[in-house]
Amino acid sequence: MAKRLPARSAADFIPSTPTLPTLQQAAEHCTGCDLYQRATQTVFGEGAAHAKVVFVGEQPGDQEDVQGHPFVGPAGRLLDKALVEAGIARNEVYITNAVKHFKWEPQGKRRKHKRPSAGEVAACRPWLASELNVIHPRILVCLGATAAQSVLGKVVRINETRGRFMKSTWAPTTVITIHPSSIFRHREREQQEAEYRQFVEDLTLVRRKLQEGERTLGRTDAP
Repeated sequence: MAKRLPARSAADFIPSTPTLPTLQQAAEHCTGCDLYQRATQTVFGEGAAHAKVVFVGEQPGDQEDVQGHPFVGPAGRLLDKALVEAGIARNEVYITNAVKHFKWEPQGKRRKHKRPSAGEVAACRPWLASELNVIHPRILVCLGATAAQSVLGKVVRINETRGRFMKSTWAPTTVITIHPSSIFRHREREQQEAEYRQFVEDLTLVRRKLQEGERTLGRTDAP
């Protein structure tokens, strides 16, 4: 059964012939929920057009909102580092978010990240669906609970599903791990390091799974 969209959503803005360039252009004018009102700009996904692996995060952060690119802030730099250690080239994957506008609340002079609601995630889901329908990834990596909720259409617990390979609507293999920003929430440096090492292990499993699939197909171009 198809997921019921909210009365107002990004579905009204999806172009008739979706490609990554036409989707990105159309998303710049999206008013499918109220988040566009306080965001600087839409932050669409970026990366290889035919990526075998797609990473889905929650939403743009402060730096992403300013620069207009996904995962360019502290969490993005940590993701870059983990990808290198796991043996995955960032320029061979596609990286996007479940929600394309930055949701925030003021905290002094700072803009503090605020988690998007289920309704906002649902309203933005047509953009993610369209991206994934164009790319057809072999492996879909959900970074955090909001990404997993958008992909799977239900609330999931990270500690119960982390690192497990499963099927989803848009990829034969989907795996859930933490969002790299969660590593910074640990107060102790030892906790941060332990969580980071586990994150790298999760990404290493993704790389091995991809290589396994490439060998099955008799190819050797896996990252």
